[in-house]
Amino acid sequence: MDALDQSLVTLLRHDCRRPVSELAALLKVSRATVRARLDRLERDGEIIGYTVVLRADSQPAAVRAITLIAVEGRRTGDVIDALKGFAEITSVHTTVGAWDIVVEVSAGSLPELDELLRRVRLVPGVTTSETHLLLATPRSARARL
Repeated sequence: MDALDQSLVTLLRHDCRRPVSELAALLKVSRATVRARLDRLERDGEIIGYTVVLRADSQPAAVRAITLIAVEGRRTGDVIDALKGFAEITSVHTTVGAWDIVVEVSAGSLPELDELLRRVRLVPGVTTSETHLLLATPRSARARL
């Protein structure tokens, strides 16, 4: 991706519903150029979809944390399936090393986080967990509203 593509993607991350004519004006190029760039980025798999951001997603959670989870034997798939059902879990990652799964969590308060962690520890297959509170996020690649 060149600088124009990156600028186009940045604009789309902030509002993917902007009309092509508005994108062209902001980028100081023709509508045909923007349309061609979008078509190529989609065709090449650089842009794989567009989404909606809910108001709740734009508000930072009062408490955010990373939880490291160890899983018993070959139960990782079962544990991941169970974790997908927790609304407070924003991301689930598999990993290597001492921990099998890393999850990003958000809660409205410390007591809510405590309750979530209690429920996570009750998931069949979870043997142990360790949680680290996130205090600040100086840099994030997520779109800002």
